[in-house]
Amino acid sequence: MGTARRGSERREDALSRERIVDAAIELLDTEGEDGLTFRSLATRLATGPGAIYWHIANKNELLVAATDAVVARAMTEVTASARPKEALRKIAVGVFETIDAHPWVGAQLSRAPWESPQLRLFERIGRQVQALGVSGGAQFTAASTLLSYIIGVSIQNAANGRMFDPPVNRTDFLDAVSARWKALDAHEYPFLRKIAAQLARHDDLAEFLAGIELILTGIEAAL
Repeated sequence: MGTARRGSERREDALSRERIVDAAIELLDTEGEDGLTFRSLATRLATGPGAIYWHIANKNELLVAATDAVVARAMTEVTASARPKEALRKIAVGVFETIDAHPWVGAQLSRAPWESPQLRLFERIGRQVQALGVSGGAQFTAASTLLSYIIGVSIQNAANGRMFDPPVNRTDFLDAVSARWKALDAHEYPFLRKIAAQLARHDDLAEFLAGIELILTGIEAAL
């Protein structure tokens, strides 16, 4: 009995908010948001739900903490750059790849824009907008436009990649859609018929960054 109590105490001592959040991230990645419960988390951590509630009040707080941890790690991996445009590109790619790897992050960012994960991104983007020399009155517009584009397109990309269950071959799918566009009525859909060939072979990340360049060009023109 004494040995069992000591083992239990060691598990309680080792349980921390950081360890709980890391386990929650693993569950979210494998089971999705519906699979994240305090009971499943307790099983993974070999503890009781009560011990988790000591550190985390509820599931919403846990989701925010998990999202904030993933976003913080992504931004830490974004190396500093002396040039604000390059820094903004790196932030954009970091968010794009993070949401692609953790689709639930995108849902959380869009669900709670006032929480720390999105504020963290807004701050990083805003500093670079200031460094570009954008005037005070236009800083909110420029930074919020970049933030909305980066998060919105990243979420859409992650959703597209998981649209089918079981997954389908991306090239085959795009070829099929491209062929369908080419067959559309020429008078009603002239634009889609024209770009159908581009759809079949486009690169998602390259198109995403092309959109960033369009926004940055507009910001520079406004300067």
